[in-house]
Amino acid sequence: MNILFVCTGNTCRSPMAEALLRDKSPQINVKSAGVFAADGAPASPQALQALDEENITLNHQAQKVTGELLDWSSLVLTMTTQHKQLLIMEHPDHQEKIYTLKEYISTSSEKEIQQLQLQIENKRRKFIAENPELTSEELEQKLDELVSEEVDKLQQLEAASYNYDISDPYGGDLDLYRATRIELEQQIERLIDKLDATKED
Repeated sequence: MNILFVCTGNTCRSPMAEALLRDKSPQINVKSAGVFAADGAPASPQALQALDEENITLNHQAQKVTGELLDWSSLVLTMTTQHKQLLIMEHPDHQEKIYTLKEYISTSSEKEIQQLQLQIENKRRKFIAENPELTSEELEQKLDELVSEEVDKLQQLEAASYNYDISDPYGGDLDLYRATRIELEQQIERLIDKLDATKED
């Protein structure tokens, strides 16, 4: 499996994604590039610092997306819908393997959403059947408490499924880069789960 991460300048998001995936799954071949990258530019100092906090080192020089890189890739994962559209316009022959990172893993999140909805419904039904003595007001309050964790998780998944872009920290402070790293970590973990599940199938 050869994975190419793509962002704008290949100095923040895509190199961070590359480093995180390499750290979590060293057996996967991974590279990164940018649609408007200046070849040889270093990674952003804040990106390096945000990774260093997780003991992840990154030796990186930016590179522009090329036909050669796309030929090498078995999967191309962009940071935004705009990056994806640009790549498909410029390289239509590769469009079947170009996705946004969030879009690629969203099929699994749709499944998660359905499972969570079912889980919430089953928990509610069971509790109602087992507690016929409760008034409707008491019942509503207890039910809210019972499924609050699942409801929170469901809301997060639903919010994520409507937005396929990873936020761009460029020009921001370390906290912003840290937030992007955390967002990427979550997506990379789900990507690995999906790739593992695909392997098993």
